[in-house]
This record gives sequence, structure tokens and C-alpha cells, in this order.
Amino acid sequence: MSRSRVYQWCTWFGKDRTSLGDEPKCGPLKTSTNEENTTRVEELIRCDRRMKIRKIALKLEIPKSTVNEIVHDILGYRKVSVRWVPKMLTEDHKLQRVEISQRLLQRCQQDNGDEDTTHIGVGPGGYFQANSNLFDNLITGDETWVHLNTPETKRDSMTWKHPSSPVTKKFKVQRSAAKMMAAVFWDAKGVILLDILPQGQCINAARYCSTLDRLEAIRHKRPGLLRRGIVLQHDNATPDSANLTQQWLQRYGWEILLILPTVQTRHPLTFICLDPRSAI
Repeated sequence: MSRSRVYQWCTWFGKDRTSLGDEPKCGPLKTSTNEENTTRVEELIRCDRRMKIRKIALKLEIPKSTVNEIVHDILGYRKVSVRWVPKMLTEDHKLQRVEISQRLLQRCQQDNGDEDTTHIGVGPGGYFQANSNLFDNLITGDETWVHLNTPETKRDSMTWKHPSSPVTKKFKVQRSAAKMMAAVFWDAKGVILLDILPQGQCINAARYCSTLDRLEAIRHKRPGLLRRGIVLQHDNATPDSANLTQQWLQRYGWEILLILPTVQTRHPLTFICLDPRSAI
């Protein structure tokens, strides 16, 4: 113990003091975590959910440690990341999805001749089965970019090893910048046509109609489908909705299946909702 501390204790004991602890302070404790600051902090957070603790402390002129205590311990807030969704739907979009889903459900019920759609599902072999002419005659088309070199993912490169096995290594490879566009048409039984465009070309209305002409493969791969009538489902991209494409479809009498608007996806077949409640 230092000499100054010994002198200080002797002075305290000479004044009849028997405790070495700090004496209680007089008056109320001065603290920033009071009800007023708590209310002000919550008002700022409710106005801007992305406001940082540093900015709150500057606005209210209180320490950052105090703001951190109020936000986490008193108010119980936790900052989380927003959830990513493919498309932010408005109320009109949701109503359109419900309406189209109801019309598709009615179409299935009319083809089945009853009101029971519980039998729709995946049958043996992985094929989609339903006692409905809609799904038997439905052909879906979509376009996608195909890179000349697509590296395997981290999950695909995982291997089994013992603790004593050597460490496996792989080089980091980027996807090739060179790519080609492919138009794919398929039904419930598999792919019917795969049309790959030359490198550097994109699909337009004329090229799309030329691809539709190549769907003559339906006559050989799906006997009787042309006679029963084809129901085509494609998105609302410019080549698909162009006047030239519409004239081609009217000339051959193909029916266009209703699609859910304002939503883009790689597989439009996934948006056929048989339950209107699931469209929301």
C-alpha cells in the first residue's frame, strides 16, 4: 500500500469513520436512461427503422452506450436483415393472382367433370398426374442464358473424408462471359424441344416463331397431342406477346394459358396455383 493511502486511512479513522467503502451520494442519481430519453429513442426508431445508434446519440445528445442500453435492454429491439422476395406485389397484383388461380381451378374442374381436385399430384416415375385434359395438353416454353463454362458449386464439390485424409483443393473458376440463349419447351412428361441460338444472338418475334415451327417434334414425341389441341404457356416477354407471334398462334389455333402477370420466373409452370388461397 502506498504511503499516501495509509495517511488517508489514518485521517478517516481519526474522524471516527469505520468503513473503507464509498459513502452514498446525496441527491438523485444522474443517469441518461430515464423515461424521457427512452420515449425519444423509440420515436426516432419508429420514424426510421434503419437509423444507426451513432445517429440517435447525436440527435439526442446522449452517450452511445446509453442509447445502446435503451435500444437493446429496455426497448428490446434487435436489428435484422430484410427478407428478399422475387417481386413486391401490390394489392391489385394479388387480386389478379387470385382471379387467375380461380379460373384455372374452374378449368380443371370442368375438364375433370367434378369438384374434386385432391387427386392431383406426382405419380410414379416423377410425372405430374392429373385427370385433366388441361395438364395433358399443356406445353410450357421459356428462354434462358446458358454459359459455355459453369463451375460446380461448393456443395457439389463436397467429398467424404477421414480425419487423416489429405485436404482436398480446388481452383476458383468464374463463369464464362461467353453465353448462348436457349429456348426450351416441355410438358408433364419431359422436354419436347431445346433450341439453342447461335452465340451473340437474342430471341425476337421472328426467331420465336421459327422456334415454334420446329415444334413439329410434338407429332412424333407426343402422338395425338396436336389433334386434341395444345395449350401453350409462356411468359409476357416482348417476343412472346408480339403481333407476329399472336398471328402465328391464331393461325394454328393454339390456346394460350392465362399466366400470372408482373411476376418473372425461370419456370412459369410453378405459378399454376390450384388453390386460390395460395396465390396470396
